[in-house]
Amino acid sequence: MEIFELVFSLAQSTLRFTPILIFAAMAGVFSERAGIIDIGLEGKLLIGAFVSATVAHYAGFGLVGLFAAMAVCMVFGWLHGLATITFRGDHVISGLAINFLAVGLTKTIGHSLFAKGGDTPNLAGPDSTGWERLQSLIPKQVLIDAFPGLESNKALLNVLSLHGWLIALAFIAVVLTWFVLNQTRFGLRLRFVGEEPQAVDTAGASVVAYRFAAVTIAGALCGIGGAYLSTSNIASFTPKMSADMGYLALAAVVFGKWRPFYAMLGCLLFGLLFALKNRLNSVNEGFLVQIPGQLFEALPYVLVVVVLAGFVGSARAPKAIGRPYVKERE
Repeated sequence: MEIFELVFSLAQSTLRFTPILIFAAMAGVFSERAGIIDIGLEGKLLIGAFVSATVAHYAGFGLVGLFAAMAVCMVFGWLHGLATITFRGDHVISGLAINFLAVGLTKTIGHSLFAKGGDTPNLAGPDSTGWERLQSLIPKQVLIDAFPGLESNKALLNVLSLHGWLIALAFIAVVLTWFVLNQTRFGLRLRFVGEEPQAVDTAGASVVAYRFAAVTIAGALCGIGGAYLSTSNIASFTPKMSADMGYLALAAVVFGKWRPFYAMLGCLLFGLLFALKNRLNSVNEGFLVQIPGQLFEALPYVLVVVVLAGFVGSARAPKAIGRPYVKERE
């Protein structure tokens, strides 16, 4: 029975962490298949979490925060596109600049709005715990009015509000990403832009337009991931709460060889590592108590490096990734 409870607890924790990674990883797949290195996934997750929590706090409506996060992260995607596509700057430097900018903006604006070191207020009230901490995508009273029987089923009510929908949406996003990239003309051309941009240009399509479309989609997906992180997973924003998940998502993209379903498996693996870390940190008996907590905190990242060590060499990145495209003069 204890083993069953342990497995169930790990599965629950894994599902709590994985959607954040999946949304960011699918963003990375879109961006990098178009030839744009997206180190800025981390910054876009963070700014998405901040915008979503802030707007949800003032609006009292999680759906508004979700759309606001998507819009702002799309703007950050355009900034990355402006630097790398229009001005042909270094992709890694541009991505890192976005990450640093996100940290500074969220800290500064958060402190000016809320003080408390930049933390937003708890989105479900100071006395809420557990499931009750979840900020509603749809106000709970609206659901209760529409379906009176939900009032007695708090867990189902919260699932219908936000948590379950965004978890499901993360896995739906994987299927949609695969479908768009492999079964649509837009997706096939997007992939060719990351492999042979000259051929796409010769065919009469705009390489610049497709790459900007890719960073726009990536921004929207990061916005959803950030919204899940702050308004559903934790129900508040704290500075640097993305905790390098954007980098882990990028690692999952490499692990999955830039393929959506394999990247999803990488996200599930890394989500499980986070769940194990939290489980080991919560142990208060036996020899594990003697092990410094910092070692458990580092465990997921160390194991990610070990796992990737066997995949990076065999992974073939898109041929034109990171290379600026200069249209030949006729």
